[in-house]
Amino acid sequence: MKQKTTRSSKQVRDKKLLQELRDERALLNQHSGDKEARRFRRLLGKIRLEKPKFWWQDRNLLQKLGIILAVIVILFVGSAYGIARWYIATQAHKEFKFGATFIPRYARYFELEPETTMQAMIDNLGIRHFRLVSYWDEFEKSPGNYDFRELDWQFEKVKQAGGTVSLTLGLRQPRWPECHMPNWHKDKPMDQWYPSLKKYIGVVIDRYKDHPSLDTYQLENEFFLKVFGICPDHSRERLVDEYKFVKEKDPNTPVIVTRSNNAWGWPINEPIPDISGVSVYKRVWDKTLTKRYFEYPFPAWFYGFLAGGTKIVTGRDLIIHELQTESWGPDKGIKEMTIDEQNQSLNAERLRDRIRYGKATGMREIDLWGVESWYWRKTRMNDPSLWDAGKAAIREQQCYDCYLPRDSVLE
Repeated sequence: MKQKTTRSSKQVRDKKLLQELRDERALLNQHSGDKEARRFRRLLGKIRLEKPKFWWQDRNLLQKLGIILAVIVILFVGSAYGIARWYIATQAHKEFKFGATFIPRYARYFELEPETTMQAMIDNLGIRHFRLVSYWDEFEKSPGNYDFRELDWQFEKVKQAGGTVSLTLGLRQPRWPECHMPNWHKDKPMDQWYPSLKKYIGVVIDRYKDHPSLDTYQLENEFFLKVFGICPDHSRERLVDEYKFVKEKDPNTPVIVTRSNNAWGWPINEPIPDISGVSVYKRVWDKTLTKRYFEYPFPAWFYGFLAGGTKIVTGRDLIIHELQTESWGPDKGIKEMTIDEQNQSLNAERLRDRIRYGKATGMREIDLWGVESWYWRKTRMNDPSLWDAGKAAIREQQCYDCYLPRDSVLE
């Protein structure tokens, strides 16, 4: 009996002790919670949450302008990036189509044989699309005397390769001095040379408009780029008139109108082309201010934004009609530069990066610029680095079925 009573008393004490421990723990938790709450309140007290009045009403005019400008910049950059990502996503399912500008006169500058150079571009690089020129001063050296033999063999090579041609028209065409005025019309007023130019354009169109390899025309290369080239006229009225004339002569072939490198805005004014083009130059020699090589800071999505904005505003596609893939040195031609100097602007690694950059814009039609210089470095300077790098990049992504003659497409 005594043992049972003792055990019962011990159980009561244990329960009481356990309850005291629970009460003490609850008290400690309560004090700990109060402590954390006090810490949180002190932290909030140190954070100064300003009222809207502080951000606007208490600011002077200059500060308000700064706030407005910051908001505009944030909204613009955000919207531009969003448009770029949208455009790139909508183009992701399409094939890349790499082409190249080819100019026999430029090949001769490098002391290359033009036909051999072009054939190497077709056979070795696998290029199937060419932007070809119809220089007025070259094919009409005297009034009414036309000699298109050189342009004929270029078209024939493209046809044999199963490729396509974008034919440049007008006074302003690729390569310096940009505007290729024949000697018999130099220094004359526009009312005298312009009728002759239109007649010449008409002759070119009549000769090639039914050629199975003709894919597009490019009218007046970068017409409004007044700061570059030797040109007598940049009036929009002439460009509009020429565009209407081309469409009258050949309503079935799309016409490209291009703008210069890094130009702002969208081509919403007349003429309204079937396709818009933009040139992309990344690393050039700045001869005006820094006297150094300058890399344009625009990310690839900036051009995606230009393409997306063009698509939204005009409903037309944007292509890269010139992707810089040749060196741009200080006030001298490539042939007069050392290889080391050329590599400061463009070497094999930069060439690979440049083509990847073009692809990253989202645009799927890209014409390379300066491929003749690759061939010169390979055959005359014993340096095949550019040729091999370009060849690998082109063959990795080229869509050979995308460049079929129009007759094949119709069939």
